[in-house]
Amino acid sequence: MGFYAERVLPRIINVACGAKTAEPLRRRVCAGLVGEVVEIGFGTGHNVPFYPASVTGVTAVEPSDLGWKLAGERVKGSRVPVRRAGLDGQSLPFEDNSFDAALSTWTLCTIPDADAALRELRRVLKPGATLHFLEHGLAPPQDERMRGWQRRLEPINKRLFGGCHLTRPAADMLTNAGFSITDIDVFYEKGAPKPMGADSLGTAVSP
Repeated sequence: MGFYAERVLPRIINVACGAKTAEPLRRRVCAGLVGEVVEIGFGTGHNVPFYPASVTGVTAVEPSDLGWKLAGERVKGSRVPVRRAGLDGQSLPFEDNSFDAALSTWTLCTIPDADAALRELRRVLKPGATLHFLEHGLAPPQDERMRGWQRRLEPINKRLFGGCHLTRPAADMLTNAGFSITDIDVFYEKGAPKPMGADSLGTAVSP
């Protein structure tokens, strides 16, 4: 990775992902997490304040050393033990059936091989475990005009934001990986530009 990706982008993401308007969404997606949780794309730890008391520990998967450093104060202040134990969501260094739940927030848009990451999550989750997800991606089918804008803007967005795609269909990706979606809310995120703010929030079960 170059200087921008290593030293600048994590700081931009820290500020952008720390928006107050995102806090209700983080609270919603974290609700119901239980036991040992693996969080892919941990970032700078903005989900930490919203882990419920039913969580016994969080294993953070985060490739950026600077991102983990910026998360330091949040991790230290966490009521839940948090440890960094992975760098790549596409290849998780954990045994099969290790975790009770998984958490992914605005992560699948950026992982180079998101399908591989979802297969890895299924592998490390216990049967019947739940993935809690909050992802942005392709606008709803009825909004073809916005989908057109997303396709046009995606090359620029990927260059500016570390490979972040605007047109990945989050729900389809989950079902194609073998997850069963049990709850999903699709909406445009308040305060975000619509091409970047077509969100899907919900839960999916690993068979």
